This record gives sequence, structure tokens and C-alpha cells, in this order.
Amino acid sequence: MIAISASNITKAFGTDVILNDISFSVEAGERIGIIGRNGAGKSTLLRILAGGMPPDSGTVFTAKNLRLGVLRQDRAEMLGEGMVSAAEGGSADLTPRSFMTEAYHALCAEGAEVFESEIVGILRSMAFPDSLQLKPVRNFSGGEKTRLAFAKLLLIKPDILILDEPTNHLDIGTLNWLEQTLRAWKGTVILVTHDRYFLDRTVNRIFEIEHHKLTSWGGNYSEYAERKRAAREVQLKQYEITKSEIERQEEIIRRFKERGTEKLAKRAASREKRLEHAEIPDAPEAIESAIRIRFDEKNKSGTDVLLLDDLSKSFTVGDARRVLFQGVSLDVKRGERVCMVGANGTGKTTLLKIIFGRMPGDGGYIRRGTGVRFGYYDQEQQSVTGNRTVLDEMTSEYRSYTESAMRGLLAKFLFRRDDVFKTVDNLSGGERARLALLKIMLSDANTLLLDEPTNHLDIPAREAIEDALLDFPGTLLVVSHDRYFLNKIPTRIIELTPSGLNNYPGNYDYFMEKKEDTSSGKKYLRELSAVEENQDTDPHAATGSQSGAALQSDAAAERLQKKKDETERKRLEKERISLEHHIAVLETELAETESTLSSEAVYSDPDLITEKAALIDSLKSEIEIAYARLFDIVE
Repeated sequence: MIAISASNITKAFGTDVILNDISFSVEAGERIGIIGRNGAGKSTLLRILAGGMPPDSGTVFTAKNLRLGVLRQDRAEMLGEGMVSAAEGGSADLTPRSFMTEAYHALCAEGAEVFESEIVGILRSMAFPDSLQLKPVRNFSGGEKTRLAFAKLLLIKPDILILDEPTNHLDIGTLNWLEQTLRAWKGTVILVTHDRYFLDRTVNRIFEIEHHKLTSWGGNYSEYAERKRAAREVQLKQYEITKSEIERQEEIIRRFKERGTEKLAKRAASREKRLEHAEIPDAPEAIESAIRIRFDEKNKSGTDVLLLDDLSKSFTVGDARRVLFQGVSLDVKRGERVCMVGANGTGKTTLLKIIFGRMPGDGGYIRRGTGVRFGYYDQEQQSVTGNRTVLDEMTSEYRSYTESAMRGLLAKFLFRRDDVFKTVDNLSGGERARLALLKIMLSDANTLLLDEPTNHLDIPAREAIEDALLDFPGTLLVVSHDRYFLNKIPTRIIELTPSGLNNYPGNYDYFMEKKEDTSSGKKYLRELSAVEENQDTDPHAATGSQSGAALQSDAAAERLQKKKDETERKRLEKERISLEHHIAVLETELAETESTLSSEAVYSDPDLITEKAALIDSLKSEIEIAYARLFDIVE
């Protein structure tokens, strides 16, 4: 059954076309991941599907009696929806319990059967204990707002979930929970995210928006990436083969015409006519450019880069003193790529700030190694604020670069033409991230401290950053929740807890394997994986042995025929190459013989003239025969 579909959807903002003639359908129970560059129109498409924005043309169909549940990027605005009692601005003082009660009353008005106990149960399942259920929503973190918004969706019990960047602000533990929830979900899911690991574990189909069009790919993100790479290689190869063949045909036509015989002239005309009506594939669309980044290490640090010993930090909250972390010890050597993980609120960002010197610790010891030069990327992007233009911001800080040279560097980070005259304060999150990364690249640092460097970046930009970091010969200490990144970059993962650091050599999958070995949820995860494997079983795999044998026989015959066709193709190709070489030799001999007719030794000797004329006629005849055979081969 089709749950939701779009037909010929077009959307533009002014003269800027975002979506152009997009059509697709989603079957009930499918899990769709929508990907594309920042600004490609992913969120716009979700809003159109959810009914929050009309298309300029085209239609959206949703099956009858199916309820939509929508998670928007703006969680704060979403948490203010439907708050009748908050009409005078009281929504900021709502608690999770009262927020859910408001949603409950809205559902009751629609005839839904929801009970107070169910509200409490949902909140507890979303990691809102009784004490947190009375905390004002305005004081919630981004991750808590996401969980509360998702709790509302669970209360609504939608048939179709439409999720815009559901992984934003979530720590790894909550990400794992969300994955498990979606994998167990029985309804339809359509989501937008740049989280490649999340896509691999939650979706079975990819919608890619590129050049204002939508292309559907079966499978998760990794399968999509491999299939797209292979499809593009085939497309490029086919285009080059066709282009080469056209050039070869044009050369044969030219040679036929040069021979001047009536027979070859007719063949040339016939060949030209066929060439005019031939279907020539379009050149593959250029891959949209990604940022080009390279972190250089002009001056190496010593072997010992960073030493932390018994570091601690606490904050005063009201009259109470809250310990953020204590007993943090760490030894980092040159060339290590260390990635730090931990639950939200454990102090990862704070620890980076202490290491960089932006904030003091309460106790413990920090030693920076000889020749260590830090480059610091903060997720708040405080290094890129102000009302100067992008170009002025960069030329004022890096005076050794001319304006032309700086514009060239900015272009590598996708600030082109008038983009360099945008004011820094008006940049999007992705643009601010790119500008901050350019500053890091120009800092000549040999040790990079990076706090969530892939936040706000689209997938191509994330891949460019990953490649640059893998090529960086210096030292990395990175905070990240991006599990795809964590599988690719680190030589070691450290987990920050309130009582110190836990070390895990290797990448994220190894880290999770070790965590699951001591986790009470390991059995559940295995059972869930087994269920999913059974669900993915091919329904045709259990057909009878007779039909299986028939399929094998057909496949064998098909393979044999393909082998024969390939052998014949190779034989004809070999003959074609031989003929073209033979024709070239004959034409060279013909040209040389014709040139001798003008020499005195020849034109003064009648017998020699007769001999040369006979040779010329023989060569022309042989060339015509060779061209005729070549014509037959390339028909």
C-alpha cells in the first residue's frame, strides 16, 4: 500500500528553483532517508509532505486514515505547538508533564484514547524521571528538547513519522536508543539527516536531492554510496565510449569522402545520416564541488604532546556545588588521533577549553609538550562572530594574504562571488563552520583540538574534513558524536565520565563492542539484530528445488551466451584494429607513390610512369576493399 506520494512537485523561492518536477511514492512500512547538500531543499520537501508548505505545482497524496507525526528542526517552536493555556507566553514555563498533558487534551478532542499513566510511561521511557518531569522546558538542553518532542510523537501514535534532523544535539547513548526505537517502529519513516551511521542503521531507501531533482536508491547510506559510485563510473565510461565512437565514425566518413569514389561517397552519406539520428547520451552532470581543505604541519611538535594528571572541574549551581568531572588523566603522543566521547553534560567541551587555556581547571596538572602549537575549533564558533564581511574578517586576521589570494582560499571553502561580502553574523551554521575550519587551516597548528567539527556540515563537507584529518601528520584531540567519523578517524577513543577517562584503542565499533560486553542490553541488541536479519530474508528463497534448478539452468545458459558474445566482440575488435592499421599503411604508401610522380626521374621515364600508375590503382583498390570491410564491422 502506498502511504504517501508526490507527483511533479516544483518549489521555488523567487527566482531560485529548489525542487523541480519531483515525483516518488513511499510504501507503508518503508524507511526513507533524504540526503543532499545544505540548501538542496531537503527540509522544504519535508514541509511540503507534512502539509506545512504548499508546492508551486504538483500534488501530495497521503493514504486515508494515516496520522502524520512531524519532528521539525526547530524543537523549541515545536514544543510550543497546540499550547492552549500558553497563549499569553506561558509555554516557556511548561514542564514535560504539563506539556504532554496539553498534547493529551488536544488528542482527546480528536477522540484519541490516552491515559495519564501512558503519559508518565512515555516520559520515563524517554529518560525523563519524575524529578525532571517538573523542570521548565525553557531550561532544557537541545538533546532534552529533542527527546521531549519525540515523546509527543509517541503519544500521537502516528502511522508516518517525518523527522527533520532527529539526531541533532543527541549524545551517543540517546542516538543508540533512537536507532533501536525506529528499527522497532512498525510504521513508515521519512527522515532528513547528515548522520551517515544513523542512515546505515535505520533506513532501507535513500532519496538524494541533487541539481533540483530527486533520485531514489535502494539500501542504506553505505549501499547508496557504493551504488552511486559504480553508476557514475558506468555513466562516465559509457559517455567516453560513445564520444570516442562518434569521433571514429566521423573520421571514417572523412576518409570515405576523400577517396572520391561514388560507392564510398554513398556509404559516407548513409553513415552521416545514421549518425545524425543516433541517440547521444548527455555528459554526466558535474559533481558539485566540496570544500577543499588541507591541514599542514609546518613545524613538528615533540613526541610528548599533552599530559593531563588528575584534572577536575566543578560548578556552583545555586547553593550547591556540582562536580563535572574529576580524576582525568591522559597522555597523548605525537601523531595520535584521539576522539573523546561521553554523555551530554559530562564536560567534554569544558575539558577541551581547559586544555586550550580558555577556562581554568579546579585541580590537577596540565603539561603541553615542546613545540606544541594548538589549533582550536569550538562548536559555539566564537571565533567567527561580528558584523564584518567574510572577506574583511579573513584579510584583517591574515594580513600576509592579498585580497585575491584570500578570495581564492575562500572559494575552496565554497565562499564564491558575492558570498565573500556576507556579514559573519548573518552566516548559516554550515557557513560559519566552514569559515572556522578555514581559520584552523591557516593557523599552522600541529595539534588540533576540535569540538564537534562535523556539526552543521553536509555529507560532502564531512567527507572532505575526514580526508584532510587522515592526511594530517600532526596530532588530533576531537570531541564528536558523529559515529561514522568515529569509525574512520581515531586511533584511540577516550570516554569521559564523572570519575575520569576510560581508554579504548581503535574505532567506534570496537568501543561499542567493549561497552556491550559489560552492558545489560547486549542480549536485547543481539535479539533485535536476529529479528531484523529474519525480516530481511528473501521471500523467494524458499521456493521448490525444481524451480531453483530451472533458474540455475537458465542462468548457466545466459552465462554461456554472454561468453560467446564477448568472444565474438573481441574478435571483431581485433580485426577492426588490424584493418585500421593496414589502411594507415596503405594510405601512407599511396601518398608517397603519388608524390614520386612529380620527380624528374619518373615523369621522364614512360615505363616508370606506367608502373607507378598501376601501383597507385592497386593501392586505391586495396584501400577501398579494406574500408568496405571496416564498414561492415562497425555497422
